[in-house]
Amino acid sequence: MYDLIVIGGGPGGYHAAKMAGRAGLKTLLFEKSELGGVCLNEGCIPTKTLLNSAKIFDYAKHGEAYGVKVSGVAFDHKAAVKRKNSVVKMLVSGVKAQMREYGVVVKSETAVIKDRNHVIAGSETYEAKNMIIAAGSVPVIPPIPGLSQAIADGFALTSREILELLEIPEKLVIIGGGVIGLEMASYFNSIGSKVTVIEMLPKIAGPTDAEISKMLMDVYAKKGVTFMLNTKVTGFESGKVIYEGSAVSPSVPDFLPVHGELAADKVLLSIGRSPATDGIGLENAGVALYKGAVETDAHMRTNVPGIYAIGDINAKYMLAHTAYREGEVAINHILGRRDIMRYDAVPSVIYTTPEVACVGETEESLSAKGIEAVSVSLPMMYSGRFIAENASMDGLCKLVFEKKTRRIVGVHMLGTYASEIISAACVMIETQMLAEEITEVIFPHPSVGEIMKDVAFRFA
Repeated sequence: MYDLIVIGGGPGGYHAAKMAGRAGLKTLLFEKSELGGVCLNEGCIPTKTLLNSAKIFDYAKHGEAYGVKVSGVAFDHKAAVKRKNSVVKMLVSGVKAQMREYGVVVKSETAVIKDRNHVIAGSETYEAKNMIIAAGSVPVIPPIPGLSQAIADGFALTSREILELLEIPEKLVIIGGGVIGLEMASYFNSIGSKVTVIEMLPKIAGPTDAEISKMLMDVYAKKGVTFMLNTKVTGFESGKVIYEGSAVSPSVPDFLPVHGELAADKVLLSIGRSPATDGIGLENAGVALYKGAVETDAHMRTNVPGIYAIGDINAKYMLAHTAYREGEVAINHILGRRDIMRYDAVPSVIYTTPEVACVGETEESLSAKGIEAVSVSLPMMYSGRFIAENASMDGLCKLVFEKKTRRIVGVHMLGTYASEIISAACVMIETQMLAEEITEVIFPHPSVGEIMKDVAFRFA
């Protein structure tokens, strides 16, 4: 009898297992593939490793702007992929070491829920007092004519396969202008591919602040990426993507009706992910779903006592750092500690160049809720360090306040170090700081992050 069984060894699952083991709970973790899940093996870590290689290449190509002259610069994509694989291997080994350190039993098997207290793996049945489901998500594969054959032929790729490409595609079509699509557009554009992004919505970057989304698209259009918005893919043929809808780019003021085909060497399918609820036995325990995801409360409990669900499978926020925190909340509830999950200050980052980082409400989301907001922003060039380190002046810092309470509810940034600066914004929102209180914070100078204080002064 175990105190806890965790199904899924991604960020949420292994972190929850580590916490449980550290607290003295007898813990069993099932992971059918590699520890670290999608994030570590085919998502967050490998993509950021490749993006950093591309960023170094970009700096080398444009070094003259910084007084650095470099000749004969070339990019070795195979070497970048090799380094990516080495980084992943090292971090997976680190997760395994943590499991050993905290006494977590790890089994590399597929686990299926038998009932509220039991799971089956292979020919064995395992029993536990509590269970955490952290089975993750899978790429959405829409029923587009010709797509199945395109995937079978290796013409269409998911985010998993594209990370293993050893050759740089001359023409890459990316279907989906969300985080994955934009990061891969950034990478392959930097290393020489002609990239086209097809997006069904009238903007890229999903729920990202509309102004920042437009700025990011303008930046990458200048770099040579073509964006086709309000456009959907209707079919695949050999070496071709069939589409219809409307196209737009920063140089075209109005939507233009389009219908046609694009030649491509490879196609990346990145239109989202769905909770991996199939085949894990949720129905055997009577676990309730809502819109295809496991339904959970503020303690990460499902409708079945003793069964919790964290990470992508509950579809609250499909982000690794959200899964970490959800795992903590679930373990604390099991241990009888007071804790609840709050989603008001969950950051989101797009690791393009420049970076996009956002947390909290946008003007649009507050308007939809009937809340009057005040949005204040400054270009990043107001930061001395930003100018010192960026030959390009593209960047923006926007703070969103509730007009009535004057408390900060959203921060949205485009620019260098945005992914690191956003952590301070999360604390501001989590602690419900007022504009006046932000102006009293002492930021290091020169730093890019101090621009948040400058923006807050404009409302204080």
